[in-house]
Amino acid sequence: MGKPDNRFDVAAAIDTQAQSRVIEIHVAKGFSGLELASITHVLATANTLLGRDLFSWRYSTDTPGIIAGDQGALVRAEPAIGDHRLADMMVVVGGKGAAAGKWLARARAMQRKARTVVVLSDAATAYIQATKAPSGRVTTHWRDITSLVETGYHPKLTTHLSENSDGIITAAGAGATLELMVGLVAPYLTSPQVAELGNHLLLQTLRKSDAEQPKGMADNEGMFDARLTKVIRLMEDTVNDPLSMDEITARVGVSTRHLERVFRTTFNDTPARFYKRLRVKRARTMIEESLLPMIDIAIACGFASCTTMAKAVKGEYGVTPSKMRSRKSIQLLTYEGRQTAR
Repeated sequence: MGKPDNRFDVAAAIDTQAQSRVIEIHVAKGFSGLELASITHVLATANTLLGRDLFSWRYSTDTPGIIAGDQGALVRAEPAIGDHRLADMMVVVGGKGAAAGKWLARARAMQRKARTVVVLSDAATAYIQATKAPSGRVTTHWRDITSLVETGYHPKLTTHLSENSDGIITAAGAGATLELMVGLVAPYLTSPQVAELGNHLLLQTLRKSDAEQPKGMADNEGMFDARLTKVIRLMEDTVNDPLSMDEITARVGVSTRHLERVFRTTFNDTPARFYKRLRVKRARTMIEESLLPMIDIAIACGFASCTTMAKAVKGEYGVTPSKMRSRKSIQLLTYEGRQTAR
């Protein structure tokens, strides 16, 4: 898609003398005020931490003038004309007017120059509908995923927070926009600065791009029968204080034999191992995305000690908790084997 240039990518080295990076924020009538505020707030806060205006931004739209957002915000935007005045990165904000209009051609022009394009929520849905065969995985806000699956063939559609398909990042948007933007500016910050940026934004954790959108498995009630859904929800709700299988079966009103059979058929696993993996997965998330002491994480995930947790984590992922945490850089955006933020 063209020779890579100075874009927002993990390959960009941390450089205190780096030239200013310009972000084009594309809006349409009814744009998401939450997403727009998240974008500009992260950029402005990063500039404050760096002590200089490394990041600047401007607004574009298909119909120039004063554009009103969904929460009453007003933005004066310039026209987006083909490949004229392309920025270092383009972010298309979601909202009621985020149909795949002229910005799609502009996004393609950015893609040809190997510059990153970020498409959020409703705009991501419009992009997926307009793109018949993306080269990589795509995602959007979970509320649209079911309808996309029902109305078309989208084999590369996931429920992750964001995905990268050859330089075009589709994302859930909404409240997850803050973390996505932190990931995109991270290559220009040191790891302590990334952590400090998260603190300034009051983000207790920084989720990675491949984290699942915060909609529990048990919320997909159409996929499982009512009692299995209840079991999964009970397991998810008691990760910090695990129940015995007898307690679970008693609360749900099923026999142990029936529960074993259903889990074997649905997940090819036993209920006990499934439950343990939920706890280990939670532990991994907390180890990698927070600075909590290991003992606190062990207790929060229902393990009797750090040693017990370490054994379970290594058994599942092949690496100890200490090695997980000792990585030299913070990697938030990990797309299909490539790392897109430091």
